[in-house]
Amino acid sequence: MDKEKIMETLRKNKELLVRHHVRSLSVFGSVVHGEAAVGSDVDILVEFQPDAAVGLFEFIRLKNDLSALLGVEVDLGTPDALHPALKEDILKEAVRVA
Repeated sequence: MDKEKIMETLRKNKELLVRHHVRSLSVFGSVVHGEAAVGSDVDILVEFQPDAAVGLFEFIRLKNDLSALLGVEVDLGTPDALHPALKEDILKEAVRVA
């Protein structure tokens, strides 16, 4: 699945994002670079609503729902969880979807 198809699919499914208390969603990595191969996962950064109490189980449910929606494995992370050595570059290349 290419970048435009992924972004279109995510944008069309706002109810999923609302249900999971998502404030923003961004795609980065091989999909953004146009280097995704068959079987590649999709790297997604998520930020949750400030008042949302999102725990591990809710995080995993979102990851699974995104994987099911896109039909590929999703590598889901938050900006705060990024490795400090990679964080700046990832945040620069990330393309906001929602």
